Amino acid sequence: MHFDIISLFPESFQSYFGVSILKRAQEKKLMSITTHNLRDYAYDKHKTVDDTPYGGGAGMVLKVEPLVEAIEDVVRKQQKKNGEKKRVILFSAKGRILTQTDVRRLASYDRLILICGRYEGIDERVTEYFVDEEFSVGQYVLTGGEIPAMILVDAVSRLIPGVLGNEESFETESYSIENTVEYPQYTKPEIFRDYIVPEVLLSGNHGRIAKWREEKSHILSRRRREETKEI
Repeated sequence: MHFDIISLFPESFQSYFGVSILKRAQEKKLMSITTHNLRDYAYDKHKTVDDTPYGGGAGMVLKVEPLVEAIEDVVRKQQKKNGEKKRVILFSAKGRILTQTDVRRLASYDRLILICGRYEGIDERVTEYFVDEEFSVGQYVLTGGEIPAMILVDAVSRLIPGVLGNEESFETESYSIENTVEYPQYTKPEIFRDYIVPEVLLSGNHGRIAKWREEKSHILSRRRREETKEI
């Protein structure tokens, strides 16, 4: 799978994508990531990519021309084969909340083109005519779409065969089943400041352990759903 990321600050991705699992996945050619500077597609000598909004209001809005030029250029240059499955995704505060169900679906694509919004937003014509999906990562406002892009790349890459050392990891972790969170985990030492590991996990009885984990997962999942409803 290949990820193209269009951003005003492509350098912000270097540290996160250059360590740990994502670094190894790229070295093994299991995935690849290319960042593109939106200012490279500006028309004027000042590399202007934003302007004041029509109708007035606070802040600046990313212009339609450089964004569309960037999307079309990336699609054209990075196209590797006919029939390649690709998706153009925009991150913004008004987008639909990204879920694990979306992540599983997006993992089936060959190429994801990610657009990082900035400032007060982007010209809506980009969203309406040149973007396939618009996502948010939560009901709060971020400075830009760079962190959401990192989140999506991280989440999707975990589902690429070979990226995780243990394929069972993503089959049993939180949200592997929709709206279900993972059971509690413990490791050594057995006792820490009078806080002890549940006895069942030390029993060696795999049947009891599996039942305990399933029960704890159901309890935590129900609690999360109730908390979400209250919010």
